[in-house]
Amino acid sequence: MIVCSCNCLTEAQVRESCTRTEGAARSTFEVYKCLGCSPKCGTCARTIRKIMNETLGAGACNACPIAANSACGAAKIAGALSTAIEPLPAGAGLVAAE
Repeated sequence: MIVCSCNCLTEAQVRESCTRTEGAARSTFEVYKCLGCSPKCGTCARTIRKIMNETLGAGACNACPIAANSACGAAKIAGALSTAIEPLPAGAGLVAAE
């Protein structure tokens, strides 16, 4: 299943990026980085986080010793993205910035 239309990322790719033996993704941003792309519109971030939670368990970020520290940049970014990104209402279109 395609989870990111902008980058053509599949659910299987997201799961694989979280379970790599080296350099496994622990945030939505790291998933994009692992897969060689970056977020575009951002509507997939919540779906990616959901897939990560299913794959790694809801406390996945706690597996990282740095994430337990409030200074973890990846955890802050993931939290901010999750809070800031609202899905577009059905039928809404994007308007190019000038």
